[in-house]
Amino acid sequence: MNVDIAIVGGGPAGLCLARSLADSGLSILVIEQQARDTLHEPPFDGREIALTPRSVRILDELGIWQRLGPVDASPLRSARVLNGHGRHGLHVTPCDRHDNELGFLVPNDRIRRAAFASIEHEPRVTLACGTSVEGVTWDGDAAHLHLSDGSKVSARLVVGADSRFSRVRRDAGIAADMHDFGKTMLVCRMALEKPHAGEALEWFGHAQTLAALPLHNGEASIVVTLPPHDMQRLMDRDDDAFNAEMRRRFDHYFGDMRLVSTRHTYPLVGVYARRFVAPRFALVGDAAVGMHPVTAHGFNLGLRSIDTLASLIRRAAAGGGDIASPGLLQRYQRMHRLATWPLYAATMAIVTMYTDDRPIARRARSALLRASQALPPVRHAIAHALAADSHDSSSHYRHNG
Repeated sequence: MNVDIAIVGGGPAGLCLARSLADSGLSILVIEQQARDTLHEPPFDGREIALTPRSVRILDELGIWQRLGPVDASPLRSARVLNGHGRHGLHVTPCDRHDNELGFLVPNDRIRRAAFASIEHEPRVTLACGTSVEGVTWDGDAAHLHLSDGSKVSARLVVGADSRFSRVRRDAGIAADMHDFGKTMLVCRMALEKPHAGEALEWFGHAQTLAALPLHNGEASIVVTLPPHDMQRLMDRDDDAFNAEMRRRFDHYFGDMRLVSTRHTYPLVGVYARRFVAPRFALVGDAAVGMHPVTAHGFNLGLRSIDTLASLIRRAAAGGGDIASPGLLQRYQRMHRLATWPLYAATMAIVTMYTDDRPIARRARSALLRASQALPPVRHAIAHALAADSHDSSSHYRHNG
């Protein structure tokens, strides 16, 4: 098979990129090791994605936002950061008085389902499901992919969108800086006795990090980060014991807490590829930058990579140019590195500081939170970082809220 672009990975990033190029006149192949039925109706995986207004605009332009259900997008109106046992901390609200939200929370499986539906019947997009890439070789004009089902594909451009542990990134000879935080993240949904008022809570405690992300119907996505051995003990508890443990860990902040979903765990690993491109090859999504979830910016940066790369490719295709020219790929790399490195570096610094349990570190971050709350420019800067270009009119996207 010969195609213009082969996208390795049928997750949200890969599917969104395929959709963004579906009407470009280029032939697109998406290679995904999961079955087609799983892409069509992905299972709940516990993860809620915090979408900035800029990301909502991108999904809206791709025709994906409109495919979400009426209760899939929960408004994120404010955020509160607490340290230790204190109930006072940094309170972040939209910096523009005309904005009602910092962003929206959408389940990862709902984004995947909507993205798949948007390309399922596109004539220029082909899906190769239930197969994986066993190896890639390159020559001057094309990349040649060898698939696990025995088939071979030649493409003018290969795009790696196969997670932060990307195999095709390694095949392209691109190294990545990985930071294993030595922690495990648990995510689940719980019903809360006390209302959350659309506010996200991030609570840095001793030897743990807690978060509650506001959802519809008085529910919240609960995030707990612990060392693996402590996490295993928590996962081994039955539902009643788990509920009691969550009430205790949250210091009864929300009153009664009741599990309403399955529980899921994930290792915490941050990734930043040393290069985003190689000859006839580019990385998008987590394969390029895999963020720690503390800033909830991972998929937002993934959408930024897709928006940037797709725009360059479409412009080259419209002008009859090479969609994988060295100049185009280098420009993509420069633009995406500029968009991602400052936030990635800042996130790593924040995580290092706020997961340091030494007494001096706990006192330092308490002082930092108090100082940040007292200085409006700092609060506004954090709000801008959370909402990332929030001056896109968010009122246009409230039909799901």
